[in-house]
Amino acid sequence: MTLQTWLADIRTSYDTVAASYAEQVPGLLADLPYERAILALFADLVRGAGGGPVADVGCGPGHITALLRGLGVDAFGIDLSPGMIDMARRDHPDLRFEVGSMTDLDLADASLAGLIAWYSLIHVPNDEVGSVLAQFRRVLRPGGPVLLGFHAGDESRLKTQGYGGHPMKLYVHRRQPAQVAAWLRDAGFTVAAQMTLTSVEGAPAGIVFGHRQS
Repeated sequence: MTLQTWLADIRTSYDTVAASYAEQVPGLLADLPYERAILALFADLVRGAGGGPVADVGCGPGHITALLRGLGVDAFGIDLSPGMIDMARRDHPDLRFEVGSMTDLDLADASLAGLIAWYSLIHVPNDEVGSVLAQFRRVLRPGGPVLLGFHAGDESRLKTQGYGGHPMKLYVHRRQPAQVAAWLRDAGFTVAAQMTLTSVEGAPAGIVFGHRQS
């Protein structure tokens, strides 16, 4: 599958479910204390390094962007789906959101104090993850933290329906934290922590923290 094909499938799928997805996310983290603690730690790391702009890459309807702003982080959102960006701007009109692709970030080199990809790498094929992480490294300042959240496991499946029963057509890739950590190291990051926990769906979730090397 070519780069343009899987990107188009992701964009169309999330445009289709954007409104339904946006209805489901308010309050999603209320009963997830470990996720909230992880996001708070990320915010602490950004502030501790002097602060600055933080990109929420694959931001969807902007709930994580808004949470980070509430934690004192200068966060803005980027998403491939114009429909998702419309929802984010509607629900968080005081925040900045942009349409863009993690495969080719329209950001200057070393311009970010931090970057988070919260369950947004899950649709990127294995052979493209390295180039995406290279983009993350390019736009981060040396020492800047990166936080990756994803479905943990060893399988990939085609998702054909979701969020309100609307049709979708995109692959969901489950990965082990050790594999994601290895990819981060190969891309020029120091891995600070990796862990698993139970996701909101009851399935294993993976978390990896890293920092861009100089």
